[in-house]
Amino acid sequence: MTETGSFAAVGQPLAQMRATAPLVHNITNFVAMNVMANVQLAVGASPAMLHALPEVAEFAALCGALTVNIGTADADWAEGMVQAARMMHRLNRPWVLDPVGIGATQFRKDLCARLLDLRPTVIRANASEILALAGLGGQAHGVDARDTVAAAEVAAAQLAARTGGVVAVSGPVDYVTDGSRAFRIGNGHALMPQVTALGCSLNGVIGAFLVGQKPLEATVAALAYYGLAGEIAAREAKGPGSFAVAFLDALANLTPEALSAGAKVRAA
Repeated sequence: MTETGSFAAVGQPLAQMRATAPLVHNITNFVAMNVMANVQLAVGASPAMLHALPEVAEFAALCGALTVNIGTADADWAEGMVQAARMMHRLNRPWVLDPVGIGATQFRKDLCARLLDLRPTVIRANASEILALAGLGGQAHGVDARDTVAAAEVAAAQLAARTGGVVAVSGPVDYVTDGSRAFRIGNGHALMPQVTALGCSLNGVIGAFLVGQKPLEATVAALAYYGLAGEIAAREAKGPGSFAVAFLDALANLTPEALSAGAKVRAA
């Protein structure tokens, strides 16, 4: 890790996460479920994928962390997301919000407003979604960003101050802030966006890293780990299909020591 003196070597949160193998409850979209579960297994966590309204809050109480992705939410899913997040908030356990496509419809805006009130530990989204979530516009095209990461940095700091949590803006160079400190993470590869659900699956990795760890440090480490695994996978991939397989292997095989050596993190 380039930045020194701010927190421990970036590989340490990976080692701690693997030592505890946390159970993470994921309320995510239909597209991401299988990929996300495989990613969490590869990193060393225990995934659970359920969203049924009658059980969602009860199950959330059994888990170390929760991730919420509104990508294919309907009315019942939305209520389940709120109930699960409310449980995590009440128990003071970490949870991650991914406000997918928030700028597209009023339903998504209303749902995210309810979820923001429950103070997510981490918000992770692209620049356009962060701007929309903060009420500052944003040029979304479906779930894709048309704004730069730099354009969303002020909005990210505002959201962090509002929630008391961490905000991660995904892009070619990620930006992560808790409103006081900020970091840029330069790990990653151009093949990663060409495999569906890899972005969504990152939420589960962040959630796993959050259990029992400091939110800012855990989020930075999770992003560096994920991006570095993408770089390693790309060395042998011939295209998106072989990359997807190599990526799971890279996640599983990447050591804390290699992460500390390969992380491209600097203070912003």
